[in-house]
Amino acid sequence: MKTTIKITSILILSFLMLFNFGVSGVSGQKTKSPVRILLFTGGHDFDREAFDVLKKSLPDMTVVEVTHPNALAMLRPANRSSFDVILLYDLPTVINEQEKQDFLDCLKEKKGLVVMHHAFASYPEWPEFQRIMGGRYHLKEWTDSKGIVQPASTYLHDVQFHVKVADRKHPVTKDINDFDILDETYGLCTVNPGVHVLLTTDEPTSNSSITWAHRYGKTKVVTTLLGHDNHAWSNPAFAKLLIQAIRWVR
Repeated sequence: MKTTIKITSILILSFLMLFNFGVSGVSGQKTKSPVRILLFTGGHDFDREAFDVLKKSLPDMTVVEVTHPNALAMLRPANRSSFDVILLYDLPTVINEQEKQDFLDCLKEKKGLVVMHHAFASYPEWPEFQRIMGGRYHLKEWTDSKGIVQPASTYLHDVQFHVKVADRKHPVTKDINDFDILDETYGLCTVNPGVHVLLTTDEPTSNSSITWAHRYGKTKVVTTLLGHDNHAWSNPAFAKLLIQAIRWVR
């Protein structure tokens, strides 16, 4: 396991160093100050050691990780000047009214938001969060606007599938070609009308739309169903997608 993680670390670091050089190293222009990321975790297990490799490999970015049940306190007004982007890789189920308001106020202040993988199932009893994310993973049966009961969303681990880039000109997917990935798939999810779909797949166990961008008010949001574990994190296309998503929402 340790040997695998070291190899993965070298691959990710090498890729991100090359990617970062291509963005800013040859132009001679001054780069922007580092993107300050507030990362939420908790509520779902993950490979801590491999995830730390991914965090440390992000170029021109600083990451402060906070874990539930204390994470939402970071959205209070006194803390908002310390971050530019919120990256969700958590799965909380409970949020009180003050925490909801703090979350909405952060978005009103144009704090960018990236929703990654199982965070798509967060706050199941908060309807506004579906509008924020641009969709919803349903943890249980639900009733649609026509009164029809719909089944819970599905998941399947370790699926090898092909990903298609729906918009090659968008800043989040620029210079990313169609790619294959080993990841967990989510099916029977809701994707809201009007979002800008960036990645799709024909994999039958997955939703067809798996990454999209949209705006919640004036705030930029990117939601991706990809990113379950190290198989995805070590994929160069996913790494580039995550970096460009963070930079775009800033």
